[in-house]
Amino acid sequence: MAADVSTETYVHPTALVETAEVGKGTKVWAFAHIMDGAVVGEECKIGDHAFIESGARLGDRVVVKNNSLIWHGVSIGDDVFLGPNAVFTNVVSPRARYQTYPEDWVKTVVADRVTIGANSTIVCGIRLGTNCMVGAGSVVTRDVPDHALVFGNPARHEGWVCDCGAKLGADLSCPECGRRYTEGSTGLQESA
Repeated sequence: MAADVSTETYVHPTALVETAEVGKGTKVWAFAHIMDGAVVGEECKIGDHAFIESGARLGDRVVVKNNSLIWHGVSIGDDVFLGPNAVFTNVVSPRARYQTYPEDWVKTVVADRVTIGANSTIVCGIRLGTNCMVGAGSVVTRDVPDHALVFGNPARHEGWVCDCGAKLGADLSCPECGRRYTEGSTGLQESA
């Protein structure tokens, strides 16, 4: 079955899109808000009530489910899935009575093909590695290696996942698609 890919950008009448940098084929649904200075790639899906702040960058084919919050300094790669209510932060020690400025905000990097489960919080200043998976309701406070499965509060490394999303066996092979992996310095890499 062919994917339904339209090259037209769609913005729901109730969405507020202040940036001109929204890629072709992207769909922005009801009550979403994308601020001026944000960059959204091609063929993305931005759900109801999502908020993308100025200075945030999304790659291509990113799915942002309803009520997700993406702040200045968050950089998201291609083919990333953000579950409903996923939240990023960008200040280490926020205080209401002390103003912070963009130069104070801490960057967060989400590599390509990451999955972040519903109601997860990603604390600023970390990197989520390629193809990693964050379980629903997790609080991620440190870097996550490529292909790692993490969950909990704080999120802990609980296994490895394949490119297809299946949990890998102890031999680092996928029971679903047969891919095999080896461990390296940044996590797992697919075996040749």
